[in-house]
Amino acid sequence: MTATEEIQSTVDGGVGKRSLGQRLIGANTFWIALVLVALIVVFSVLKPGQFATVFTFQTLLIETSVLLVLSVGMTFVIITSGIDLSVGSVLIFAGMVCGKTMEALSPGGNASAAGWGVIVVGLVVAVLSGTIWGLINGFLIAVAKIPPLIVTLGTMGAALGAAYLLNNGSDVRSVPTVLNKTLGYGTSFGGIPNLVLVAVVITLIGAWLLHTTKFGRYTYAVGSNAEAARRSGIGVTAHLLKVYLLTGFLAGIAGFMSLAYYASTTITAHTTDNLNAIAATVMGGTSLFGGIGSVLGTVIGVFIPAVLKKGFNITQVPDFWQMIAVGAVLIAAVWFDQRRRRQRNSR
Repeated sequence: MTATEEIQSTVDGGVGKRSLGQRLIGANTFWIALVLVALIVVFSVLKPGQFATVFTFQTLLIETSVLLVLSVGMTFVIITSGIDLSVGSVLIFAGMVCGKTMEALSPGGNASAAGWGVIVVGLVVAVLSGTIWGLINGFLIAVAKIPPLIVTLGTMGAALGAAYLLNNGSDVRSVPTVLNKTLGYGTSFGGIPNLVLVAVVITLIGAWLLHTTKFGRYTYAVGSNAEAARRSGIGVTAHLLKVYLLTGFLAGIAGFMSLAYYASTTITAHTTDNLNAIAATVMGGTSLFGGIGSVLGTVIGVFIPAVLKKGFNITQVPDFWQMIAVGAVLIAAVWFDQRRRRQRNSR
């Protein structure tokens, strides 16, 4: 099989000829979805008056919104057979730059009374900050050919250190009240939180981009066989640069969303977001070896730890059991992925 035939087979067989149901089952998404449904049923039976409520599910949606945006970007990265350990730190940095900018533009340095003009500038600054870190990651990985693990491990520390330097190691706690009330806790369309709506829109765009566009097909192709993709005419270097740019861009948006919700940069609350995003993506069926994954699977993967945490809190199970359970699901997901690869390679 020539390089062109191989890459065409990857693209057509991976995203074109098979039905949606076949693709999801092949990526373990169906089975992970069953795990999520089972968890919801179990906790609903154990505590029907506390877990199976509108308030609980609304809280779950809000709490997972920021992580979901990060995980959408992580899905693209891992499908290319890469990794990004820096997204949590980039989120913190973007939120810090956004908060400091809004403070600087507000009278007396107090952003609480700032209006939408200042907020829009803060959003632009947050997105640009995240995108710049994505550009740095992409350049070092795609152009300088440094392994993604090393690059993003370095930028993880650099972005976090820069965020601490911007405000002498403390959080920014002056955030426009209108931003917190409108985006952070505001609702619309029958009580749906605005923060959730933003996450849903971004997720749908990410799914469209990955599953229906040339950009998505190239993402799968690069992750399946980068050399075959290059020989078939795909600009692998340029594409990897774009993927890491996208991840940084989404981390910037996530930083703005977090600032709106918590009304603070909450640095310590995001130090493990990178690992949570990777875990959610892998639990959703995206292969660490590249070439396989879906945004729908990532959505499911994001909710498994969230449901476990909420359910354990309601049933008064100690938090460390949640870590054990999430770890077990993550290991099982990787095991299934490796088993599937071995079966495919033995054919």
